[in-house]
Amino acid sequence: MSDERDGRTAADLIVACLVAEGVEVVFGIPGEENMRLTNALDASPIRYVLTRHEQAASFMAEMYGRVTGKAGVVSATLGPGAINLQLGVADANTNSTPLVALSAQVGQFREYKESHQFVDLVSLFAPITQFAASVPSAAAVPEMLRRAFKTAQSERPGAVYLAVPEDVEIEAAPAALKPLPLNVVHPEAPSASQVGRAAAILREARNPVLLAGHGAARNHASAALARFAEHTGVAVATTFHGKGVLADDHPNSMGTIGFMRRDYANFGFDQADVIIAVGYELQEFDPVKINPDGDKQIIHIHRFPAEVDAHYSVAVGIEGDISASLDALREAVPAREPHAGAAKIRELVGAELARGRQDDRFPLSPQRIVADTRAALDRDDIVLVDTGAVKMWMARLYPTYAANTCLVSNGLSTMGFAVPGALGVHLARPDRRVLAVTGDGSFLMHSQEIETAVRERLPLTVLVWEDSGYGLIEWKMRLETGKVSNVRFTNPEITQYAASFGATGYRVSQASELLPTLRKALDDDGVSIVVAPVDYAENISLTDRLGLLTDPL
Repeated sequence: MSDERDGRTAADLIVACLVAEGVEVVFGIPGEENMRLTNALDASPIRYVLTRHEQAASFMAEMYGRVTGKAGVVSATLGPGAINLQLGVADANTNSTPLVALSAQVGQFREYKESHQFVDLVSLFAPITQFAASVPSAAAVPEMLRRAFKTAQSERPGAVYLAVPEDVEIEAAPAALKPLPLNVVHPEAPSASQVGRAAAILREARNPVLLAGHGAARNHASAALARFAEHTGVAVATTFHGKGVLADDHPNSMGTIGFMRRDYANFGFDQADVIIAVGYELQEFDPVKINPDGDKQIIHIHRFPAEVDAHYSVAVGIEGDISASLDALREAVPAREPHAGAAKIRELVGAELARGRQDDRFPLSPQRIVADTRAALDRDDIVLVDTGAVKMWMARLYPTYAANTCLVSNGLSTMGFAVPGALGVHLARPDRRVLAVTGDGSFLMHSQEIETAVRERLPLTVLVWEDSGYGLIEWKMRLETGKVSNVRFTNPEITQYAASFGATGYRVSQASELLPTLRKALDDDGVSIVVAPVDYAENISLTDRLGLLTDPL
């Protein structure tokens, strides 16, 4: 980086701060008002990934942050470019994912009046971030960038937004201005008295059940959770965001909870008198569905206090390092035999998946697509599942064996994130195979990023569940009103569409073709789009079957 005599600017200083924070990649689209920042990035070791839409760039940054725990960084110009970032920024914030968004802004000399491309961006971003501000001068850059990353990456992580006015970007940055040293907020040890109170509740509990959420996954609590479950015999369910924090084939696992209607795992909570909520956050799953009468005792284990809800009244809260809290509580309670209900629920889910594996109908059943997707991927490969009916089927049935290997949007449940998000995940985890699973409705929202993948030489495999409609909305319409309206559309021939970008397109024409086609696509170093026509008649059949269930335990 040049010194003051060479014209060192605030843009150069911002990039120096990004380098000091350990940033390796920035996603975005440059503009006239932030071209100096883009040039400074080019002169740095940071990789700039030019995208085809700012919203897609924000999803790439979000998913990069999701799997690394380090803030993903996204950059855009002012006005419409910045506004396009908002959906991914809001998604990251509601999904407790670290992200830092930087955008240009008009010069401070014209912020006070009506002006071309000026909107109050800080006010727009404030409700969807943990911190939003405008950088007032070059002198403020080191402190504001350090605050941005510290805020985004500390528990509870989330999104931060900084606007850089065009006159500030070109302001001279004296050589004395340097990035601030990093400081990391470490979790505290759990309170011994709170652990003792929780242990007293567990010793008296007849049927405790554990719910593991996103906080357990991002705080790497898998090993401690397994030790706790094996010692106490407690049955463990995970939220959609917690999938894999306890492997689905673990003897204490009863799978994932969060389906729109009662599912097998819900029955594990019916007879529970105590719920041990580990890293659970209320936006993941409404607690009324597992504590409808508000009468269960709740032990809340997390890095921060519980949100207030009539159906989540906390008897004891243990705040601090999640693994240390679980280990301390495990040592304070006697061992118990495993809960028999977990095995029964795993058996029910496994039987449904096994039936799907043998289902040769075409278009394919959702269960068949889930089973073949699981067979095509290794235990530690990563799948991103877009929002829609595809999310319901994958989240409840897809066996997951490690945290952050099945990624959904659950805080905001945003459509269209999976294709661009897969590019962010690949850059974060180049040693893993990455698959984006999406419905055809979500796919066309950001399919332009196929060009980004081809140009950047990033392996990308996409599995499109094709039904020519918004399947989840149709499903809910049939359930709630019995009428369906305005959910059907037409698609281009997706294989030809993929080829027009220089990608390879595959269309599955019978059930037996899906698994070998997926394996071939995943082994390719290029960009592959696999289209699997799906029969969503199974949607209503599933909810009808679940609605008839009495207690399976």
